Amino acid sequence: METTDPAAVAAASVPGTIFGLIVGVLMIVALWKIFQKAGEPGWASIIPFYNTFTLFKIAGLNPWLFLLLLIPFVNIVVAIWVALKLGAAFGKSGVWSFFLLVVFSLIGWLILGFGSDSYRKPVTV
Repeated sequence: METTDPAAVAAASVPGTIFGLIVGVLMIVALWKIFQKAGEPGWASIIPFYNTFTLFKIAGLNPWLFLLLLIPFVNIVVAIWVALKLGAAFGKSGVWSFFLLVVFSLIGWLILGFGSDSYRKPVTV
């Protein structure tokens, strides 16, 4: 019978927690800058659900479609769709949007937020 030392478990989880916090803060900062570029208030990036509602609006989609993210498996397709539409709103190609906003999302979101690309208001669907 193997016993697990709670202190060892806690110590092992600290690096993952710190990494998660750093990624979370960077995503909020990137989203803040994207919102500002699109003419939305940056503080909206820190409000749960409202930030997703605003992101759908920036991407040119009906903001209430964000509720589709609550449906398992549908949420994956919708998240990719939003990423592609968001990239297009900043003049990025579908391939760029897929790889940098879906696959390597942190990098892509930071590029959109801090890059020189300007927001082009898409036609709302």
